[in-house]
Amino acid sequence: MGEPAMSIGVLLVDDEQLIRAGLRAIVAAEPDLEVVGEAADGAEVPGLVSRFRPDVVLMDVRMPSIDGIQATAHLMSTLDNPPKVIVVTTFENDDYVYDALLAGASGFLLKRTRPEEIVAAIRTVAAGESLLFPAAIRRLAALQAKRGPQDGLAGAGLTEREREVLRLMAGGLSNVEIAGELYLGVQTVKTHVGNILAKLGARDRTQAVIKAYDTGFVTPAG
Repeated sequence: MGEPAMSIGVLLVDDEQLIRAGLRAIVAAEPDLEVVGEAADGAEVPGLVSRFRPDVVLMDVRMPSIDGIQATAHLMSTLDNPPKVIVVTTFENDDYVYDALLAGASGFLLKRTRPEEIVAAIRTVAAGESLLFPAAIRRLAALQAKRGPQDGLAGAGLTEREREVLRLMAGGLSNVEIAGELYLGVQTVKTHVGNILAKLGARDRTQAVIKAYDTGFVTPAG
């Protein structure tokens, strides 16, 4: 028999106990996912992350003391290898959601999201090779992103190929799909993505895409 698959550790952060209980049931039902801890406020997050080292944090965006934006920003600024953060919200067009993405969250979920989509989202951000719900992020960018100059990333030093890859990333394509689109090897695409993240100072592809929208390098219309 082979070695068992590594499980993805998940930290649940929400001030509503009923929401946490529902998320716990959804996550615990999956053989490759494990709830490693729970918190009712963002103030508890740093200690729990340090103690349990989760791979993914499901983070309520609105909490009474320390909200999801502040908690996410703290993790991203203080840890060398922070967990992936998915913010959980009631309203898709909530200003808090875009601010959380700018702070370093890898994506967001609505509280009414179906269980199978929650599970898929956790796996997607843990893998890190595709963008979580790209259409939703484009809609947010249309409402929230600054209208920067046409070539707002001109100073980033991206090569022409890297610029092509970033545009396809913004369209929601995975590494495999980008490879097919540009007739490149998947490993070559991974190298380009890594270079893009480094040049933009982005922790993951969501942050690179948000920066591309926020500077006007790409627009929600394409």
